[in-house]
Amino acid sequence: MAVIASQVDTASDAFRDNRAAMLALIDGFRALEQKVRDTSNARRPVFEKRGQLSPRDRIAHLLDRGSPFLEISTLAGWRMHDDDGGENIMGGGFIAGIGYVSGIRCMVTASDSGIKGGTIAPMGLRKSLRAQEIALKNCLPVVNLVESGGANLNYQAEIFVDGGRGFANQARLSAAGIPQITVVHGSSTAGGAYVPGMSDYVVVVKGRAKIFLAGPPLLKSATGEIATDEELGGAEMHTHVSGVAEYLAEDDADGIRIAREIMARLPWNERGPQLRKKDWRPPACDIDELCGIVPVDYRKPYDVREVIARLVDASDFTDFKPTWGSHTVCGQAAIEGEAVGIIGNNGPIDTEGAAKAAQFIQLCDQAQMPLVFLQNTTGYMVGKEAERAGIVKHGSKMIQAVTNARVPKLTLHIGASFGAGNYGMCGRAYDPRFIFAWPNNRIAVMGPEQAAGVLAIVTEDKLRRAGQAVDEAMIAGMKAKVVQKMEGESTALFATARLWDDGLIDPRDSRRVLALCLAVCREADARETKTNAFGIARM
Repeated sequence: MAVIASQVDTASDAFRDNRAAMLALIDGFRALEQKVRDTSNARRPVFEKRGQLSPRDRIAHLLDRGSPFLEISTLAGWRMHDDDGGENIMGGGFIAGIGYVSGIRCMVTASDSGIKGGTIAPMGLRKSLRAQEIALKNCLPVVNLVESGGANLNYQAEIFVDGGRGFANQARLSAAGIPQITVVHGSSTAGGAYVPGMSDYVVVVKGRAKIFLAGPPLLKSATGEIATDEELGGAEMHTHVSGVAEYLAEDDADGIRIAREIMARLPWNERGPQLRKKDWRPPACDIDELCGIVPVDYRKPYDVREVIARLVDASDFTDFKPTWGSHTVCGQAAIEGEAVGIIGNNGPIDTEGAAKAAQFIQLCDQAQMPLVFLQNTTGYMVGKEAERAGIVKHGSKMIQAVTNARVPKLTLHIGASFGAGNYGMCGRAYDPRFIFAWPNNRIAVMGPEQAAGVLAIVTEDKLRRAGQAVDEAMIAGMKAKVVQKMEGESTALFATARLWDDGLIDPRDSRRVLALCLAVCREADARETKTNAFGIARM
């Protein structure tokens, strides 16, 4: 065994300061998540008056009691569109996550109809597309709980075209042999009518469900025809006449009961891969110490092995080429028994580190070993020495290896993620199966001070070429504005709002999150589904 011997002094001032700063960031994003729930739950009395369950209560009824639920992108759209980042925080108006329904691991989605009637905002759309992508890549059955007023027409230009991708994804899921169950709790109109229409099983709630391409007002305006909601697209019409729905529920709870029963009838687990249960030991180092190990200021160095020691089984880590390209840490370990290759950063990626990482990625791909990237880098090394050593060539090799690796890739943003370092360490554009971030995460093309310095030099050179005097006060003011702007645009909250990750997590939850995601990947890669060319057509 190669157990990492921790060098952390938990009694030091640095440890206490780091911990206090990290806990403050955790409290900050947790408070924002609570505001999303509070905004939605504020309408619970309205739902109760109508004899309905609130959106989050629907999810609670659907999921197996006591089972884990990994919610994704909880702060999607923060400070974007109608989300003001303060009192009106919406989480995209959409809830999604991985949980268990009747013992089967699923992707669960729900319209957050307690917020703007569940209308679809641009980032809510992107969140729903990401949920479908996760389900498709990882062979996860899907349960949709629908009650939505459709697209937010104020932002139709940002929704309409990409919105069609959601229905295309539903067709692909069905063709891939991945079942989709939709419970319609309320309105599912216009484009939203295709959500149940493209699903494999549809449950509608009596007296509440509405599924039609055009509601009564639009119908009257377009054709002059007059019809009630029920005549046009009510639950009983769709179960008795049109055949759009298979199951008629008495109320929300009954609809969810039916969905659970449908899932229980599927032989998904019985016909799935019979994976050997693996034995494992917890880390020898306390994972709670992560908050004190990692500074929230990316400028302050630390050894990423201290993070690894608190994530992997028994803190056992086989360091790969530890004395060569030492700023890039590579090695094999296990997380809850699942063998993984880990790549982390102890600074910028130099030529040796890039070549080392590229080789290691290919070795893990050869061994069919999932890769875990712990991102904390200011990017690839720059300068005359680095250029002469071929940093472009070696960095390109690393990026090629990351791009083409066929094994599951999981990324944790645990600090800085600047420049092409974001790419080489498997950022969002490189399609990791899952990508989560700690609240100290920073993503940008470069550090704010460096960006301000570059722009200042360019401006000064331009003025000198034009024969103009350089106004130092103006340059200083410009630099200050650039730093302020980039500081705001590189925060973890800014990134998670734009779905550059799948959500912010408490560092102390990292091992559990990674273990769950690795289990999802392992099962998906071993599962054989009954695929067909077109998906299941509704009859």
